[in-house]
Amino acid sequence: MKTRGLLIIPGSLALLAGCGGNDVDPVQQGANPSLPEQERGLLPSMNIAEPTPWGNERPTVPPGYNVTAIATGLGIPRQTLVLPNGDILVAEGRGGSAPALRPKDIIAGFIKAKGTTSVESGDRLTLLRDSDGDGKYEGQTVFADGLNAPYGLALVNDRLYVANQDALVMFPYRIGQTQASGPPVKITDLPSEINHHWTKALAASPDGRFLYVGIGSNSNITERGMTAEANRAMIWEVDATTGAHRPFATGLRNPTALAVQPGSGKLWAVVNERDELGPNLVPDYLTSVREGGFYGWPYSYWGQNVDPRVRPQNPQKVAAAIEPDYALGSHVATLGLSFSTPAMGSAFTQGAFVGEHGSWNRSKPSGYKVVFVPFRGGQPAGAPVDFVTGFRGSDGKTRGRPVGVTVDPRGALIVADDLANVVWRVTPERQGPAAVSPTAVTRGTAESAGSATP
Repeated sequence: MKTRGLLIIPGSLALLAGCGGNDVDPVQQGANPSLPEQERGLLPSMNIAEPTPWGNERPTVPPGYNVTAIATGLGIPRQTLVLPNGDILVAEGRGGSAPALRPKDIIAGFIKAKGTTSVESGDRLTLLRDSDGDGKYEGQTVFADGLNAPYGLALVNDRLYVANQDALVMFPYRIGQTQASGPPVKITDLPSEINHHWTKALAASPDGRFLYVGIGSNSNITERGMTAEANRAMIWEVDATTGAHRPFATGLRNPTALAVQPGSGKLWAVVNERDELGPNLVPDYLTSVREGGFYGWPYSYWGQNVDPRVRPQNPQKVAAAIEPDYALGSHVATLGLSFSTPAMGSAFTQGAFVGEHGSWNRSKPSGYKVVFVPFRGGQPAGAPVDFVTGFRGSDGKTRGRPVGVTVDPRGALIVADDLANVVWRVTPERQGPAAVSPTAVTRGTAESAGSATP
């Protein structure tokens, strides 16, 4: 009987997903997103991200830019870090152990699993090296292994910090080394019980004194009770030397990537918002993070919009909720954030690149790309610009899913693709900064990386 019950799940998905509402596309990007009425149903609308190999295809980049696969065959690449000598560290792994609570969780888990890689978790850091500066990273070595779903990375002087799913650890680092000199030193434990949202984002303060760790909630909307949310849905500030920590900002459902803005020194985050209020709620967002700020979860979203599912309600917390700076669209699943530099070309100098892993709970998929958010006067200004697309093709099949994005100050965007297990490198053409209209984005040139070509 159990087997028969499981077998009917895939055949029932279309019928059940029909309860999820109407996937229209309201304007949900920018400072004032459209927030439609909440929708509730048996299941959200869903669309399986059916994987297929890249083959001869490559991601789409703007005219005047090239895209190259610089590493393949990885063990689920998540985030990357460009080291001072140009080496690239890649954090590889898959975490999480949260059991399903409801029948709909089992079905949603089935859908999500269809759009992920079957490759075994690497649980390691891999170092990529381009010894001769030709853009082909012929060196690929394991820097450290035996880690526990590493995700966030930060380098402060001679200390390399890694946010595993259960602890913040440190390796001594000297420029040029290709392998860790010993086991990691634990700085502090991180919340890991249940671990519904397991990724631990990481950034360092400009002076290196503090580390900021993004810790996601243990549920969509407190289905496991508030006790399970202790020390979660927040950003910790951690003393880099002692490991002492405190909440820096709270009410952030799942802060998946953190970055410090050059010049201002402000901390910014991209946040994955809640599900099951319809295909057009709630927009994931990019925001500056105020010390002591509360951003709504679980009681409200986008400021003071109350979520009626939460019991008991908390009007005082709702009244204190800060409205985020910039909406990126509902369910785009933001997982990467990096501020740009002039070396990325004149059209993409001021702003931030954001990796959008892609939706599972919309019949009309959203995300599956890297966008550029223009900034003016230190704040987001204008609509996001598609920068790397083509991960999901017009045939409805998914060749890759972008996660971490990292700007190499020498003029490259490094993109981790955790479906194809590839690291991509996007560069302006060598004759100089590309004079590109941000609205004219079509397929660019795909450079071959020899054995790194997928």
